[in-house]
Amino acid sequence: MSRTIPNFGRVALAAALMTCSVMAGAQTKTTINAVMHSPLRVLDPIITTAHITRNHGYMIYDTLIATDKDNKIRPQMLQDWKASADGRTYTFKLRDGLKWHDGGAVTAEDCVVSIKRWATQDKMGQLLTSEMAGMKVVDATTFEISMKEPSDLAVRALAKPSGVAPFMMPKRIADTPPTQAITQHIGSGPFKMVMAEFKPGVQVVYEKNTDYVPRTDAASGLAGGKKVFVDRVKWIATPDAMTSVNALVNGEIDYLEQLPFDLEPIVRANKNLTIKVLDPQGYQTVMRMNHLHAPFNNKKIRLAAMYAVGQEPVLQAVIGNPTYYKTCAALFGCDAPYASQEGAEISVKANPKKAQELLKEAGYDGTPVVILQPTDTPSVNSQPVVIAQALRAAGFKVDMQAMDWQTVVTRRAVQAPPKEGGWNIFSTNNVMAEASDPLRAFGVAANGKGAWFGWPDVPEIERLRVAFSRTSDEPKRKEMAGQIQKLVIEEGVLLPMGQYYVPAAYRSNISGSLESPVPVFWNVQKK
Repeated sequence: MSRTIPNFGRVALAAALMTCSVMAGAQTKTTINAVMHSPLRVLDPIITTAHITRNHGYMIYDTLIATDKDNKIRPQMLQDWKASADGRTYTFKLRDGLKWHDGGAVTAEDCVVSIKRWATQDKMGQLLTSEMAGMKVVDATTFEISMKEPSDLAVRALAKPSGVAPFMMPKRIADTPPTQAITQHIGSGPFKMVMAEFKPGVQVVYEKNTDYVPRTDAASGLAGGKKVFVDRVKWIATPDAMTSVNALVNGEIDYLEQLPFDLEPIVRANKNLTIKVLDPQGYQTVMRMNHLHAPFNNKKIRLAAMYAVGQEPVLQAVIGNPTYYKTCAALFGCDAPYASQEGAEISVKANPKKAQELLKEAGYDGTPVVILQPTDTPSVNSQPVVIAQALRAAGFKVDMQAMDWQTVVTRRAVQAPPKEGGWNIFSTNNVMAEASDPLRAFGVAANGKGAWFGWPDVPEIERLRVAFSRTSDEPKRKEMAGQIQKLVIEEGVLLPMGQYYVPAAYRSNISGSLESPVPVFWNVQKK
């Protein structure tokens, strides 16, 4: 296999790196050049669960609370929080030195408005809103959240690390309706976005926020001191995986977020490169069906589709190397606190005979199943192919439609019938940090059109999620998590297709990369 970058790749990469090269020549700026798992086009981290937009959010925004590498909850923008004696009211106090990128001071009012906007879109935020008695500003740096029942849900919700993370924004920006994308991108985080250099789908540039005051405690996961040791970070889009790996080998980029498994030998053979899994919790790949339209508005047909798909073929297609994946029934993590075997007979191994029986019982009429297939993102482009093969073998008619990932992200929000621009199936992946319990796992919510794309309506799941949020008894939580998993599988809310781990690759002059469910660039140094 050639290690030479194809001409079209060289041209694209040269264009993307031009600004950085000039600066490097002048030796005035330290820049990390990175290729991420997907090009960045959508900038508002509240209106999408796309991981690339979430990653962008962590560059320029900050959160009130964060989780460390051990998934423990720690204050971030907050100095501290206090619970009332009855466990119903939580008081949150901002720490000193917080400024927006435009120089304005961060206030409690900014945070309250940001929380309200976030909570309309995020499934855990929606639950928080329904359980809240109220939220109010106390003074310039203090606000309160009151709950209907004693609960620490407010703390856990504001600490959630992914899905739609609760990023803080200035009030004037957070006042933007949650269905409308923001047009200004100003946070209080450790980096600023350089809008003049942003080229959607091509490159995005961040510069160090020199006014940022890190916490004094050591960086850990998404918590602790966010100390920035470089001047700039540039995310560059490349035309394909081979081009990305060649660029890393040749020193034209410093960091590759997701190393393609089939190209790992090239990187491993190079003594100047490091391979490391930076998210030990890993990923879960999932299949999502649209409950609003035929054929998956029929429960038996949803079950038939799930029986048709096996985890091993999916993981073999996506990863290939068993070192980096495992099959398991657990919806909330294979080796995690809420691991369960509920629904294993449906979710783990394919059973095409059972799928065929269910299709016959349901009277499936041959309605085509529209599957969205992204072609530009290696982590999600193989699953639809395997799913399509499995469904055809079970007797489904399949219409697989190819598009880029950002088009998938846009189209999956469409509730119209498949013939009018809608869909029947898409697949994606979650970091386990965003799916480790029934509240964080946004795909578990089953409140109809208020749910994640697919819009399942299962009131019993919602009742159990509320009960889970109100108890601190871990044995009870584990029992309820198992009950929720059983319902999720039986009702076809979400099909877990296995768990896997993705290595990053970076050059030997890069150090300080943190273990985290989100790729972050604070604490990172470049020699």
